[in-house]
Order: sequence, then C-alpha cells, then structure tokens
Amino acid sequence: MPSEICYRSFAKINLYLDVVDKRRDGYHDIETIFQTIDLSDTLSFEERRSRITLECSTPDLDSGESNLVHQAATLLKEHTGCRLGARIHLEKRIPIAAGLAGGSGNAASTLVALNTLWDLKLPPARIRALALELGSDVPYCTLGGTAAATRRGEELTALPPLAQTWFVLIHPRLAVSASRVYSSPKLKCSMEKRFAGRTRSFRRAIRQLGEKGWTQLLFNRMEAPVFADHPHLAEAKGKLLGLGCLAAAMSGSGPTLFGVCKDKREAVRIADALEGYDTSVVSSINTALERAD
Repeated sequence: MPSEICYRSFAKINLYLDVVDKRRDGYHDIETIFQTIDLSDTLSFEERRSRITLECSTPDLDSGESNLVHQAATLLKEHTGCRLGARIHLEKRIPIAAGLAGGSGNAASTLVALNTLWDLKLPPARIRALALELGSDVPYCTLGGTAAATRRGEELTALPPLAQTWFVLIHPRLAVSASRVYSSPKLKCSMEKRFAGRTRSFRRAIRQLGEKGWTQLLFNRMEAPVFADHPHLAEAKGKLLGLGCLAAAMSGSGPTLFGVCKDKREAVRIADALEGYDTSVVSSINTALERAD
C-alpha cells in the first residue's frame, strides 16, 4: 500500500434547494439538486505511526480537532480500531463557509483516502454511513455528479449527468453560518405536501433539469433570509442576470452566488464585466473526488 496519497475534493452548488419543514430532532427536511463543479481543494496524506496532524494553507481555518478533516480521520480510527496516524496537508482554494460544501468535501476525501492509505477495505456503503455522522452534505461529497437529495440531504438519487455547463461564481467577502440561516425567523418553510417522498415542485425541478429549463429550475428558499440580512447579495445576483446569465441563484446557505452561462466564452465575458467582485469561471463535472498523485 502507498505511504502517501493525494486527493482533490471538488465544490458543489445547489441548482435547487427548498426547505420543506422542520423535524422533531431540530433538523430540517430539504429537497435539493446537487451538482459538483471543477473548483477544488487538494489534500495530501502521509502515513504516520499514530497521531493525526493537520496543516492548512489558509491561516483563517482552524486546523485543530474542530476541523472536519481532523474529525473524519479520528472517526475512521475509532470506528475501525486502526492504530495508524497521518500527517495531512490541506491546500485550500474553495472559500470557507460559502455554501459550496468545501469542508464537507474535505471530510469525504479524508475518509476515502485514509481508507486506502491504512488499507482498511471499508466498502462504499460504510464510508457513506460514517460520512453522515460528520454532516448532511458529506455523503454526497463521496459521490458527486448530479443528484437529487431529500431528508437532511443524505437520501441521494443519482440523476442523469449534466452535459458540460459553464457557471460564473461570485465569492462575496463574507462567511455565512448555515445554522444561523436555518434558525432565522425569516426562513419560511415550504410545507408543501409530499407524495412518495417528494413534493410536486421538486418533481417539476428535476424535469426542468433534463430540459435545461434554467429559469424554472434554479431556486433557493434560503435566499430570502440571507438577502434580508445582506442586501448587496441580491444586488450581485441581479448583476449576474443583467450581464446575460441564463439564470442565477445562491448556493446552499450562501453567500456564494452563481449564474448559468450558455458557454465558456460567455462565462469569461460576464466574469470580466463583474468589476469589484471576486469571481470564478467553472464547469460542471461528474465526480466529487479525484486521485491527484
């Protein structure tokens, strides 16, 4: 087995995100369409005798035991009784607390990489079960591609892969706490009735995805509370549309905004026209993780 391994973990956006209702356990049931994009972090893992250590290229990110990477490695050790350790280096490119599941993807990469590095031979289903203990987005981040998700986001159904689609991302200089958004009195749940586990609106969104009906597809219920607290985000979304994006929305609990573009050239043009904003031009991809060594 290798003594060192390297992975790229890719960001996701939510093409559709509805908060259906609040559960008795305090969490919320959601309906969402996940899509991975080619914006990534890189993690390298080197086997050590026993300890887990984490170094990060971004000083703003806590590299201690509260980091999801550290938590994922510790959970895997505890679950399997493995006595080995690892020295982990995280090269961060995905913005933090941005609605792009960067931390969740890092945790997913850690589970998958250390399963190989430590020769644990856990099957994918066990990896996904451990991933759910770390966060609702983490199971999806072991798979990637285009997927419909319900409950807390952990019940996943693969959808036909999205043909290569180009997006412009706006990265506001702002961190948004998902827990604060979920607890906001300005967040109004859908409460739409579900049939066979899905609402009529969600079924319609999935159909629109197949038909590339972007203006009818893109939706995020969390925009209302986030935009109420940060009106400049609504203005930025308007700029994406005004510059020619086919449709635009916020990803996750924000604050990242994205616009759908007809091709790469148009995406670059729009990004160049967004003066004063940090932007990325990205495309859809069909995997969440990739070996990089």
